[in-house]
Amino acid sequence: ILFVKSFLNTKINSPKFDKFLSLFILCYITSIVLVFTGQFQASYTLINITAGIGSVSLMFIAVCIYKVKKYRPALFFIVAWAIFIVSIIIFVLKDFGIIPYNNLTISGLQIGSAIEVLLLSFALADRINILKAEKEKSREEALEALKENERIIREQNQILETKVKDRTFELSETNADLNQALVDLKEAEGQLVEAEKMASLGQLTAGIAHEINNPINFVTSNVNPLRRDINILIETIETIETVSSSAATPAEKQKQIDSYKEEIDFDYLKMEIGHLIKGIDEGASRTAEIVKGLRIFSRLDEDDLKNANMNVGLDSTLIIVNNLFGKIILEKNYAAIPEIDCYPGKLNQVFLNIITNALYAIKKHFGDEPGGKLQISTSFNQKKVFINIKDNGTGMDEAVKKKVFEPFFTTKDVGEGTGLGMSIAYNTIRKHYGEINIHSNPGEGTEFIIELPIVMTTVEI
Repeated sequence: ILFVKSFLNTKINSPKFDKFLSLFILCYITSIVLVFTGQFQASYTLINITAGIGSVSLMFIAVCIYKVKKYRPALFFIVAWAIFIVSIIIFVLKDFGIIPYNNLTISGLQIGSAIEVLLLSFALADRINILKAEKEKSREEALEALKENERIIREQNQILETKVKDRTFELSETNADLNQALVDLKEAEGQLVEAEKMASLGQLTAGIAHEINNPINFVTSNVNPLRRDINILIETIETIETVSSSAATPAEKQKQIDSYKEEIDFDYLKMEIGHLIKGIDEGASRTAEIVKGLRIFSRLDEDDLKNANMNVGLDSTLIIVNNLFGKIILEKNYAAIPEIDCYPGKLNQVFLNIITNALYAIKKHFGDEPGGKLQISTSFNQKKVFINIKDNGTGMDEAVKKKVFEPFFTTKDVGEGTGLGMSIAYNTIRKHYGEINIHSNPGEGTEFIIELPIVMTTVEI
C-alpha cells in the first residue's frame, strides 16, 4: 500500500483515495496487535478481509487516476495488478480442482508476481524517463525563458535609454524654465519688497508730516504775535530815547515813560513775549525730537551689523506712528536691556509693521470709542532680549494665526494692506536668529513676543 501511494502519487493525483489507503494500513496494524494479544483467528480474518477489499480498491483507484489524470504509471499498475490478481485466481481454482493441477498452475502465483514485478519495474523505468524528459523540458523551457528575458531586457534597455534621453532633454528644458521662473520670482519678490517699503514709506511720510506739522504750526502761529511784540518794544525804546533827549525834568520824563508803559501794557507784553518764545522753543524742540527719531528709525547704516538698543528703536517707531493713536492708551514698561547685534533699520521696520497692525486691530474693535490699549514691554536674560507688543483689539483665531506670516495673507480690507508686512517681519527676525511667537484669542487681543539674541556670530540679510 505504501508502494502504491508513492507509485501512483495519490497524495497529488487523488488526495481522497490517499487518505482511504491509510485506513488499510491501520487495519494491518490492528491485525498485528491482535496477534500479540493471542487473537489469531480474528487477526487472520481481518487480514483476509483487508487483503480482499484492498486488492479491489487498489485496482479501482488506479483505474480512476488513469481515467481522470491520464497518468501513465497508473496504466502499468493496472496491467501488472490485473495479471497478479489473475495468477491468484488460477492458484485458487487449482486448489478447488476447477483447473488442472500441473507445474503451471502450481507456479501461477510466482509467475504472476514475477510478471507484476517486471511490469512495475518497466513502469518505474518509464517514470524515470518521464521525469528526465520533464526535467530536460523544464531546463529547455528555463533556457528559453532566460533567452526571452535577455531579449526583453535588451529591448527594455533600448527603450529605457530612449526614454532617458527624452526625459533628460525634457528635464533640461524644464530646468531652464525653472531657472527663468526663479529669476522672475526673485525679481517679483524684490519688486514686492520694494512695494511694501514704499507702502511703509508712504505711511511713514504721512506720520512724519502730521507729527512735524503740529510743532511747526505752533512755531509759525507764534511768529506774528512775537514780531508785533518786538515792534512794540522797538517803538518803546524809540519813545524812551525821545523822552530822554527832551528838556523835561527827570520827574516829568519818568512820568511820560510810566504813562507810555501803561498805555502799551508793558508787563503783559513781557509775559506774552516770554510765552511766545517758550512756545517756539517747545515747537523747535519737538521738531528736533521728531527728526532725531526719524534718523534713528531710518538708520542709514542698516546694511551693517551694529550694536543698538531696542528701547530706542521702539521709541523712534512710536514717534513715527504717534498720529495713529487717537484715543488709544500707550503703556510702556522698558527694562534696562543691553544693546544687541542687529540691523537696527530692519528691526525698526518689524516694530512698525507689528505696531501699526495692533493699532488697526484696536480701532477695528473699539472704533472711535475709548478703551483701546497698546502695551509694550522689554526684558532680557543672559542670552536674549525679549520684546512684548500686546493689544486688546479684535484678536485672531487659530486659522488666522497659522497664516499670519504667509506672504500676501491679510485680514485688512482691499487697499489697506499688501499682506507682506508680517512675512517680511518674520523673515527679518529669523535672519537675526531670533523667534517671533503669537498669543491671541478672538475678541481678546493679540500679543507678539519677539526673542532676539544679544550676540550673533553670522547673520545674512
